[in-house]
Amino acid sequence: MNQHPYSRIAIKVGSNVLTRADGTLDVTQMSALVDQMAELHRDGIQIILISSGAVASGRSEVNPPRKLDSVERRQLFSAVGQAKLINRYYELFREHRIVVGQVLTMKENFATRRHYLNQRSCMNVMLEGKVIPIVNENDTVAVSELMFTDNDELSGLIATMMDVQQLIILSNIDGIYNGNPELPETTLIKEVYPGDSLDAYIQTGKSSFGRGGMLTKTSVARKVADEGIGVTIANGRRQHILTDLIRQPLQTPCTRFVPATTPLSGVKKWIAHSRDFAKGELMLNAEAADILRSDKAVSILPVGITLVKGEFEKDDIVKILSPEGDTIAVGKTNCNSTQAREALGKHGRKPVVHYDYLCFEIG
Repeated sequence: MNQHPYSRIAIKVGSNVLTRADGTLDVTQMSALVDQMAELHRDGIQIILISSGAVASGRSEVNPPRKLDSVERRQLFSAVGQAKLINRYYELFREHRIVVGQVLTMKENFATRRHYLNQRSCMNVMLEGKVIPIVNENDTVAVSELMFTDNDELSGLIATMMDVQQLIILSNIDGIYNGNPELPETTLIKEVYPGDSLDAYIQTGKSSFGRGGMLTKTSVARKVADEGIGVTIANGRRQHILTDLIRQPLQTPCTRFVPATTPLSGVKKWIAHSRDFAKGELMLNAEAADILRSDKAVSILPVGITLVKGEFEKDDIVKILSPEGDTIAVGKTNCNSTQAREALGKHGRKPVVHYDYLCFEIG
């Protein structure tokens, strides 16, 4: 029987948590985290694991025969490291009689609603069968300009797609500090509420083996929390960190992002995360833009559109622009670009984007 407040959580484990200084996998650390996840799994909590470490572990196994560019290196190291990483997870979880399954994804898989729902359906079936999905980006085939910023970004997409109650991001520090963590006068920021500014505290440096840093983690955490999901940033190398975060959260060092009290619907969560996938743009006239910015629930009608940019199909994502070119919102279209241009500026036509498929929380 699940005695915890969560029935489903997502856990993102960073490269610096899973690897030693020389880039090899820290099997002892992996085993400790797996033991904790197995314990939570037995308590009835569904777990989705987003794990870094493939490229780092592959790097320690392969000596390229020639100098490779950055994309080639990632492809080679990931191809070798992903097999090594998932095999290790498989063996560790098997000791607890828990089955795991690998989910390799790419940014394009979140671009269309159909691919998004197919991916969600697959992972829901896994969870229903008590299988733990282990998710990572498919670096072997991902094109550099279409890659996720890092697995922090991927974890945010997975958390909202799968409607988890909590996203736990494990790094190599306890959370966000109000200064240099190495200085004695610096303290840990325990809670971040919607609207709180952290600009003065976030360092832009990146991790040793990953692509991201605390800036990316904070950006992802804010976005996910604004969509109604709690986010915790904690130190993955602390003993019993996962079980402590669930069972005694107030006594465990971490930074918690308090979720918004009015969560978005499932489709609006997808739209909110899809700004980078926009296939076109709709520029509004001044009157339509002012109405859209108000508290009124309004759709994007052809009469208020002055320009249609790009080529898109029905159900694609488009940006909604002000007359000055600023992005006001993103939305899912109700028609294709040809139909939108044909109806441009006309009265009495159906909405190009219905209000139910408009999202203003675009980060």
